[in-house]
Amino acid sequence: MKFKKSLLAMTVLMIMGLSSCSTFSLVNSEVYNNANLADFHTFRIITPGEGKLPPGMELVTYYNIAAAIREQMVERGYVEDPSSPIVINIGLTVKNEVYTEPISSLAPPPGPIGPPPMNWFPYGPGPGPGPGFAPWFMMPRSYYWNPNAQVVTGIYKEGVLTMDIVDMADKLALFSSSVATILENGDSQFRNLTGIAQAVQTLFEKYPVPLLPQYRNQKK
Repeated sequence: MKFKKSLLAMTVLMIMGLSSCSTFSLVNSEVYNNANLADFHTFRIITPGEGKLPPGMELVTYYNIAAAIREQMVERGYVEDPSSPIVINIGLTVKNEVYTEPISSLAPPPGPIGPPPMNWFPYGPGPGPGPGFAPWFMMPRSYYWNPNAQVVTGIYKEGVLTMDIVDMADKLALFSSSVATILENGDSQFRNLTGIAQAVQTLFEKYPVPLLPQYRNQKK
């Protein structure tokens, strides 16, 4: 009887251990343009007023993602500043079928950067290899993305969350990271608050600026 109870207890602990493991995988994490991210001290996160939420993403989900990104940045010593030239853009890979406008009408306008129009073409740097899914960025990647940059094919999977960190003063991409997947069971349901926090933590796994000492022991 004692043996059976011990075996049951061990089984429960193993299940708990497996369930506590991260279900998120880092698709890519790369620094661009030889950026030294430790040289920057402020940041701001793209807002719905400056762009357009990916299809299926509600405001509450955006705010949860933004809050998790903000926490990661602050714990690395950055200060949020609405006037910062360092902008964090958010992208999500969604089904192509959500688009109803012809591609020709979705191209971003030429000229100096301003508030993005509400019908800009969300791909960056171009349509994905598809078919079926494409990344939708709140701010058009074409404002800062080198069209000759290597396309990470792994982001063309439904539910992949991408974070770009951009120097908008010089229109340069500094860092990009993607994590799969922020959707539950391959459908349109977003993860809960805890899941979103874990996904964003995975986004920062290879970020070249470490957590401040007082936060390092808090992260698992």
